[in-house]
Amino acid sequence: MTAVRPTHPSGGGEPHPPRLRPPAHRVSPRAIAHWAIEALLLWGLAFGLAWGVAAWYEGSGWTGAPGWLETVIARLPLLTGAAGALMVLVAPVWRYRVHRWEVSADVVYTRTGWFSREWLLVPVSRIQTVDTKQGWIERLLGLATIEVNTASHTGSSEVSGLPAGVATRLSEDLAHRAHTLRDDAT
Repeated sequence: MTAVRPTHPSGGGEPHPPRLRPPAHRVSPRAIAHWAIEALLLWGLAFGLAWGVAAWYEGSGWTGAPGWLETVIARLPLLTGAAGALMVLVAPVWRYRVHRWEVSADVVYTRTGWFSREWLLVPVSRIQTVDTKQGWIERLLGLATIEVNTASHTGSSEVSGLPAGVATRLSEDLAHRAHTLRDDAT
């Protein structure tokens, strides 16, 4: 008895292309707080600017703006605050559900994004540098980011939201493995 291989939907005899599965590991749950704090700082600044523009316009006595523009300026702090609240409360949780990573014997596999998703597989043999970085918010939360760089910009990857100890061990391991697997084509 012979096995039947599924064929490509185009009708040709080609087998189905392999499907990408999600990488095995999630980032740290503390990444939600990291992304929320970053969004809060950015949108807090935007809200302050919007409030300042609305207050300036109201006190300036300027009268030549069309009615729709006056309405927009008057509601600018409310609109900015609503957008900021969504970005602080929803976006970090959404990003956490999507962002995943995995390192196998020969590839670093990441999935990032939230509206548009990016799956990136970086061969370990192509890695040129592995960097670990921590911003001040990451330091406060015990998190770090690793950057996996290749000769090609499009082949580089980043995993943010990792516990600092995991990021350090992972970057050391990847740097060592990349050195031993170095390919002449890099």
